[in-house]
Amino acid sequence: MNACTKSTLLRATYLTLLASIVAPAASAQTAPAPATEATAEASATAAPVADETPSDIIVTGSARRQRRFDVSYAINSLGQDDVKRLAPLNFADLLGKLPGIQVEATGGEVQNVTRIRGIPTDDGYAVFQQDGLPLFHDINGNFFRGDSLNRFDLMTERVEVVRGGPAPIFASQAAAIVNNITVTGTETTRGKVQLTAGTTDLYRIDAMQSGPLGERTYYAIGGFLRRDGGQRDNGFPNDRGGQIRANIKHDLDNGSVRLSVNYLNDHNTFYLPIPVADPRNPSVSLDPFIDFFHGTLNSPAFRGVTLKYRDAAGVTQSETRDLADGRHMEYGNVGLQYDGEFGGWQLAVRAGYTKGRLNFDALYSTSNPVDANVFASGFRSAANTAFGTTATPVARLGYALSGTNGATAYDPYGASGLVVQAQYRGVGSSFYSGQGDVSVTRKFETGIGTHDLRIGGYASAYGLTNKAVYQDYLMEVRGQPRTLDLVAYDAAGKVLGSVTDKGVLRYGTTLNQGDVDSTVYSLYANDTWEVVPGLRIDGGIRHEWYHIDGYGLTSTSVNLGDATTLADNSVRSFDGARQSRKDSPTATNWTIGANYDASEHFGGYVRASHLEVPPQSSSYYNINPVLVKTQADQYEAGLKASFGRNYLYLTGFYTKFDPFNASFVAFNPETGRNDQPVPFIGQAEVKGVEVDGTLAPVRWFFVSGSFTYQDPQYKNLQNSSGADPSRVNGNQIIREPKVFGNVRPTFSFDAGGDQVEVYGRYEYTGRRYVDLFNNTRLPSYNTFGLGGTLTHNGFQFQVVGDNIFNNKGLTEGNPRTDQLDGQTSADAIYGRPVFGRSVRFIVSKAW
Repeated sequence: MNACTKSTLLRATYLTLLASIVAPAASAQTAPAPATEATAEASATAAPVADETPSDIIVTGSARRQRRFDVSYAINSLGQDDVKRLAPLNFADLLGKLPGIQVEATGGEVQNVTRIRGIPTDDGYAVFQQDGLPLFHDINGNFFRGDSLNRFDLMTERVEVVRGGPAPIFASQAAAIVNNITVTGTETTRGKVQLTAGTTDLYRIDAMQSGPLGERTYYAIGGFLRRDGGQRDNGFPNDRGGQIRANIKHDLDNGSVRLSVNYLNDHNTFYLPIPVADPRNPSVSLDPFIDFFHGTLNSPAFRGVTLKYRDAAGVTQSETRDLADGRHMEYGNVGLQYDGEFGGWQLAVRAGYTKGRLNFDALYSTSNPVDANVFASGFRSAANTAFGTTATPVARLGYALSGTNGATAYDPYGASGLVVQAQYRGVGSSFYSGQGDVSVTRKFETGIGTHDLRIGGYASAYGLTNKAVYQDYLMEVRGQPRTLDLVAYDAAGKVLGSVTDKGVLRYGTTLNQGDVDSTVYSLYANDTWEVVPGLRIDGGIRHEWYHIDGYGLTSTSVNLGDATTLADNSVRSFDGARQSRKDSPTATNWTIGANYDASEHFGGYVRASHLEVPPQSSSYYNINPVLVKTQADQYEAGLKASFGRNYLYLTGFYTKFDPFNASFVAFNPETGRNDQPVPFIGQAEVKGVEVDGTLAPVRWFFVSGSFTYQDPQYKNLQNSSGADPSRVNGNQIIREPKVFGNVRPTFSFDAGGDQVEVYGRYEYTGRRYVDLFNNTRLPSYNTFGLGGTLTHNGFQFQVVGDNIFNNKGLTEGNPRTDQLDGQTSADAIYGRPVFGRSVRFIVSKAW
């Protein structure tokens, strides 16, 4: 255990002891009880829970509503009280509190990385749903995933998370399901309003109201508005926007029908990695120039950039973009749900249609910082050829603030002595997705036990457009950097020309445009056979037929002809041709499991499942994509114990991917292109164990936690572009730790009739590697959070502190350039740091 971990544990122990002294003194012996098994594999709830509470009943991954303890797979159910206590900074941060789920939640509010049980993709094959249906069929859209479409607010009744198990049967492409179940109105009118302010210049209001609308008709409506300056100082607001969701439900004699709508319009800044140490001497921190916790290469300098490329007619095109627009997601969704019972048959119909658009502006990290003189020397010959003559050769290259034509000189050695390049990405996409699911469920007796059979069909028609222009900039190394020009001077100091143009190092380095339309039809069936009380065997199968039709416009390199700069010498231009692709992949998924409950306190289960994931539809508008249908076999075995407020779940898992696509797109530092794949095809293997539980030794205290150990490895990779796969096989899968987990103590007590909770959170993430060769480490790190709530006369006051000791940790690395062989250093010198200390204040009123 390193010194930082020891220090944090000592401080955590001190705070726990202090709270344990204060809590009994303040308690009037009427504190609410901590959790029962109702929130097993999640966090505990503080209120007393009966044997079958609403949070004990799950619907995801099951033919019908069941108690969590009874199912033969790992599932979490997080209600509003659970989320309040976990106090996540974003959706990925919420999922990262659960066992088996490792996240990189450092990119901002959305588009973060989620890996479930070591699954080696940035999405973990986790399908996000709203009330049992995805808002967009594919796991990945064009620079958006499920957490970009699904936002947690007061209209979210609870989130159910299935890891493995029957996920491949009840959703397409799914090794896991994250089902957001929304509030539905009842005969009881209820509502809540919540105000949040934070030290990151955060201001947010959430509201929800539900109740009866008429005879057997009910409504619910709610949403949020938010403005956030951001965890990192961009020089402009980080997040701004909100969402509204509403539904109307009408009860029928034999069921119900429900109509829902939601609309999201939100801007979210995307944080990319920053340089944290000097590549010339990695022991030298760059913190004096770019703050580890608050610094970013995002800058007001990119509020009005001009992206250049040439169209197929030979006309130079310019697009003006604003980095402050960030990831601007706007979409609307309408949904319909019908449930009815017909003579013992339960009919369920789910349908939805989503239409939206995404405009994405971000500044991506590319190459490591470089010594300013070394960087300039690399362009000396090209500059002399372009601007020099025999009479007036280029005497020197010097730096100046961009746009000053060399008049305002900049000396890098007055600061870090380094310069750095980055890539501005401007992306536009529109998307649609219509999806529907129809199923019937019937329970019937046989000579041996009871069967609960569900048969259904699912279909979706969905599509995407893509327009992407990237170009490279040269900057100083500091937070909110200024862009630089590298200027050629003659011996008299006269400007002869410029390597860059107004800070642009290379115009239009990557140019993509395309379209894809897809359909999928699925049939599935699942049967749960209760052989005898306590023993259940279930199995399911799903078969899918896809049709994907896409194209991408091809491009070539041209010189735009400005003789005063090198920046436009090699710009991408559409050449009038296209690559078209049609494909009809199929997928067959299956699962079989058994669950035996020896008593109401002890049980166990085993399960095997097979998952097939065709290439994402967005691959089909790329040029020369690597198209592979991933297949995974998953095995798990679990033990479970529940004694009132105490519970323990222990699950072992093994997953083998064959084939597995570990290909990636690499940045070319010579040309700036970022659209050429490096193929690695082979296998991946993950073995592990996850533990989750709650210990409640006394009424006023309980501690919850989760722990995961896994061994993710590459196996038998092959490469067709000259890389040595033998240096990869057997290595730890990039950016995945072997050990991670958290501990969450909570004190609950009554103070003069007011309910008080004080809770802490310790989180640990083990060592990872940025590259396939395992050359560069991302060291282990830990953080500690602290919070408390006071409930008084219907009002609740909450304060939450995150990373209160400002512990340092790095995620991601710099995947544009280090994914193959690292960063030329043993520990990462470029990465996306964890957020520093921040505090949120929350006031709510419920009725």
